[in-house]
Amino acid sequence: MTNEPQQRLMRQQLEIDALNDHVRRSEFDLEHRTALYGEAVINFCSKLYRSAVTKPLISQLVRSACSIGANYCEADESATRREFRYRISLCRRESRETKHWLRMLAAALPAEKERGRSLWKEADELTRIFAAIHRNTE
Repeated sequence: MTNEPQQRLMRQQLEIDALNDHVRRSEFDLEHRTALYGEAVINFCSKLYRSAVTKPLISQLVRSACSIGANYCEADESATRREFRYRISLCRRESRETKHWLRMLAAALPAEKERGRSLWKEADELTRIFAAIHRNTE
C-alpha cells in the first residue's frame, strides 16, 4: 500500500500528464494551449506550501504564466504587424520569466522540483515557439 504523499504525487502527475496529452492535441491552438498552461500553473501553485519566501514567488509565477495567454490574445487581435510582433515579444518574455520563477520555487521547495519540471518544459517550449513567431514576422 502506498502512503499519502506518494498517492498525492501520483494524482498530481496524472493531472500534468492529462494536460500534456490535451496540449499535444491542441498543439497549434496557442490561445487554448496558453490558457491550459495558465490553469495548470494555478493548480500547481494552489497546492504549494506558503511561507514568507514562497508567497511572493508563487504570486510572481501565477502572474507571469497567466500573462502569456493574455498577451497572446492581445497579439491575436493586433491591428498592425508591428503591434503583433510587440505582443509576441511580450509572450516570449513572460514565458522566460515563468521559467525563472519555476526555478526559484524549485530552490525554495526542493520537494516540488519534479512537479515543476513539466511546467518548466512547457514554458521553454512556449518560449521557443514565440521566439520563432517573432523571428518569422520581421
